[in-house]
Amino acid sequence: MAQRRGGRDVVLEHVGTARTPAELALLMVTARERLHLGQEALDLTVASPEHGGGAGVITSKSCAVLWNVLTSGYTRLGFDVLGDEAFAQLVLARLVEPTSKADSLRVLDEIGVPHASLRTMFRALGRAQERDYRGQIATACLAHATAHGDLTLVLYDVTTLYFEAEYEDDLRKVGFSKERRVDPQIVVGFLVDRAGFPLEITCWQGNKAETATILPTVKAFQERHGVADLVVVADAGMLSASNLKALDKAGMRFIVGSRQTKAPADLESHFRWHGDAFTDGQVIDTLTPRHANATGENDPTHKSEPVWDPQQHPKSWRAVWAYSAKRAARDGRTLTAQENRAKAVVAGEKATRVPRFVKTKAGTAVLDETALTRARRLAGLKGYVTNIPAAVMPASEVLGSYHDLWQVEASFRMSKSDLRARPIFHHKRDAIEAHLTVVMAALAVARHLQAATGLSIKKIVRTLRPLQQITVHIAGHEHTAADPLTPQAQAILDALNPPTTK
Repeated sequence: MAQRRGGRDVVLEHVGTARTPAELALLMVTARERLHLGQEALDLTVASPEHGGGAGVITSKSCAVLWNVLTSGYTRLGFDVLGDEAFAQLVLARLVEPTSKADSLRVLDEIGVPHASLRTMFRALGRAQERDYRGQIATACLAHATAHGDLTLVLYDVTTLYFEAEYEDDLRKVGFSKERRVDPQIVVGFLVDRAGFPLEITCWQGNKAETATILPTVKAFQERHGVADLVVVADAGMLSASNLKALDKAGMRFIVGSRQTKAPADLESHFRWHGDAFTDGQVIDTLTPRHANATGENDPTHKSEPVWDPQQHPKSWRAVWAYSAKRAARDGRTLTAQENRAKAVVAGEKATRVPRFVKTKAGTAVLDETALTRARRLAGLKGYVTNIPAAVMPASEVLGSYHDLWQVEASFRMSKSDLRARPIFHHKRDAIEAHLTVVMAALAVARHLQAATGLSIKKIVRTLRPLQQITVHIAGHEHTAADPLTPQAQAILDALNPPTTK
């Protein structure tokens, strides 16, 4: 505090030093109280707030801006229909800092959010199963996706989540792992819209074949919501004759990736009439046999490719093949690396498991030049199989729809990294299913906020979490102060609450 004397500022008392806007606001409140008439306590000792004397005491801190953004996202998606505050806190705490359910209380404490007890949190997981929270969340997700995008196309993929457990049980089984792990695991199926917004999540035994999960998941989605007109997009891992037949029989349209090894048969006519030269961006619309042993309906003696018709070609599906020079260059580098490894094994320079392009002849490892030549011939080609006629969906749209599949992979990355779907601190099936429901809800909120702001959930949290709102108790009165919004924080709030036009 200072006074003007003889044209000079004379310091009467120093009340403290501020390093942040919030601390400055606190000091300003303290100074004003000391300048107020009748205020006798001017010392710097901290007194009990109940007695009203001494310096101000901070009674609470909270990341109010961050929490308001997260809770508003949760509410806008309609998840508040659950009426379970403890479950909502579990979901939103995972967005702030993914951790165990017990440690979520520490996260909520750090951001200043009053929360339920740990026992209530665990009871929320039980309620999630008893009251079918996942079904209610899926219904809300569908309503949001329908209102904000095109739901005629959905994307499906699977991933595995492993457990650091010694023994298997009815759910956690050792099975095929993309990470080449031998731990018990579960298989998780994910259905999202073309923007990556979650629609359905399913859980399967760890040894369940990926191809056996797509049809039950899609059917469950259809039955839950009564959706009829649907195009399902999946990668080549879902390409099985029985899957495609079942999807087609159920009246669903599909687009799945094809394996490159099918190209020679599908493109036999092209190779005969045009050789193995392709131009960048070239697309060939043709047929592919429905079964590996089915007779091909594409006559290579005809130069023009046939136009697929389900009535005229009952033994075939429509196949679209596209060539990319960029993909060809990438495939070429991969093949060269594989060729070098194969040559090293053949020369005895490297002892390892038999790599690609190495075969055994008369007990000796030799380079499989035929297979290598065939692979180089197909470099740059990517195939897609569908039961949608060209008159309904042109080849370019088939390619574009399949390329949206990266969105489900992005959602998997978000759930496994940003939201840390594992480690899973549960071992009973109901608890694991409830955990996946929490992850699905958190992913939906994260995707919603990301779509609105253009920022990842990590960046949103990193930007808003430092903004503090404090409550100060001084001389028997409560005062509040808050950090000013940064330009980045203001941009987030503006994106989430755009001005309405009349």
